[in-house]
Amino acid sequence: MPVTSAELAPTSVSASRYKTLLWVSLGLTVVFVFVTSELLLVTDYPMYHAYRLQVIADRHLLIPHTLAGTLALLIGPINFSSRIRQRHLQLHRILGRVYVVSVFVGSFTGIALAAGRPGLPGTSMQAAAWMVCTTAAVITARNRQITQHRQWMSRSYAVTFTFVSSRVLNLWPRYWSHLGDVLSAVGVIAFTLASLLIVDLGLNWRELTTRRN
Repeated sequence: MPVTSAELAPTSVSASRYKTLLWVSLGLTVVFVFVTSELLLVTDYPMYHAYRLQVIADRHLLIPHTLAGTLALLIGPINFSSRIRQRHLQLHRILGRVYVVSVFVGSFTGIALAAGRPGLPGTSMQAAAWMVCTTAAVITARNRQITQHRQWMSRSYAVTFTFVSSRVLNLWPRYWSHLGDVLSAVGVIAFTLASLLIVDLGLNWRELTTRRN
C-alpha cells in the first residue's frame, strides 16, 4: 500500500525539528568554546600562558591551520542545507571545493604543527580520518551516489567539529593542566572515534529502531 504525503508529514516535521535542534546545539557549543578558549587565550589567561607562548611561536603554521579549520566549520552548515542546495546548486559545489581544500590544508598544517611532539600520533590519526572521509565524499559525489555522498560528508564534518568539541572542557583545570601530552593524544583519538560513531548511529537510527514486518 503506497505511503501518503499525510503519513510522511509528521516524520518530515520531526526530522526538521531534530536538525534545527542539532545545529542550534552545535552553534552554542562553538560560541562557548570561542569565549572560554580563544578569547581567554588572546587576553593571556594565566592557565593558558605557556600555551599562548607556544601559539605565538607556531603562528606561521597556526594561522593557515586556523583559517582552514574555520572555513570548513562555517561551510558545513551551509552545504548541509537542502534549501540552499536545491536553489543554489552551483554555490553548493563551489563551497564544497573550498571545504575540501580547507580540510587538506588543515590536515597537513596540523600534522606539521604536531611534528616532533607527543601529540603527533593523535593529530595524525585525526587528520587521516578527516582526509579519508572527505575524499570518500568527493568520490561518491563524482559518481553521483548522492545518499552516500551526504553520509560521508556527515562523517567528515563530525571530524571537523572535533576541533571544537575537544576544547569544551578546557576551563576545567584537571583536564587542561593534568591530562599530560600522552593522554591528550589519546583524547584526540577518542573524540574522533566517538564523533564518527555518533554520526553512524544517527545515519542508521531508523534501521536500529525499526523492525521489518
